[in-house]
Amino acid sequence: MTDNIVSSLLKKIAGMDEAFSAGAYNIRENGESVGRQSTENIIITPKDGKPGIDIKVMPFTKGETAHIPVVITDTGRTDTVYNDFYIGEGADVVIVAGCGIHNSGCETSEHDGVHKFFVGKNARLKYIEKHYGEGGGTGERVLNPTTSVSLSEGASCEMEMVQIGGVDSSVRETDASLDADAKLIVTERLMTHGSQTVKSDMLINLNGSGSSAQVISRSVAKDESEQVFNPVAVGNCDCRAHIQCDSIIMDNAKVRSIPEISANHSDAQIVHEAAIGRINNDQILKLQTLGMTVDEAEKVIIDGFLK
Repeated sequence: MTDNIVSSLLKKIAGMDEAFSAGAYNIRENGESVGRQSTENIIITPKDGKPGIDIKVMPFTKGETAHIPVVITDTGRTDTVYNDFYIGEGADVVIVAGCGIHNSGCETSEHDGVHKFFVGKNARLKYIEKHYGEGGGTGERVLNPTTSVSLSEGASCEMEMVQIGGVDSSVRETDASLDADAKLIVTERLMTHGSQTVKSDMLINLNGSGSSAQVISRSVAKDESEQVFNPVAVGNCDCRAHIQCDSIIMDNAKVRSIPEISANHSDAQIVHEAAIGRINNDQILKLQTLGMTVDEAEKVIIDGFLK
């Protein structure tokens, strides 16, 4: 049963199945590494003195992917991990992370992941992180990711950060610093229901001339759940940034969006937008004319919104 649960979680959060063997990977289960593989160009090594790994991507590595999922199936387990990523100059790679918690007990299960990215000159990184919780127990499923990104001159990073359901509590902290001509794109998609809570803090410092950042945050809050978003962009040079927060609110949920922009240079161009609202009744009615129930129509709209 446990093996089936682990396999299902790995599929949901990282797209991995039992036959997976290609590329670099590190699989962490209940606080321990249960599988690790490096390649010639992506070297994964354990840290000394604290839990976690170092991932080193050699300069000018192209087209490779590293998977580093975490799975927790023990109720009452708290797991903290520190992962550092060194992306060499001119590399172009994908990192697939994520955490899945299956909690069938009465104690809280928690994973706190601290990830630091150092992206070299003119390198390109795509980072995909999915969080998911499940299990029939009364114990909470808690995920607290901390992500720090340093982009060197001409580097670019695209981050896809998704909470796909079942997480009772989450505090998400993200910070980034951009050198000249660096580019950052962050897409955040979150779903809460029941009495779940999520707080997302984001700080982006644009320090180098010609740097740019785009943040797109989309969320759906159902039932009695609560969400708080606080994205901050600071322009310290001639740079561009755009922050967009859109939320669908349903039932008795609560959503707060507090985008902040700050310009410390006369050529900084920074924009923020925020919108919170319910599903448009016209959209539901239109889908009902196609034979859908109200619940089916809402699901189609929500799925499309969070894509």
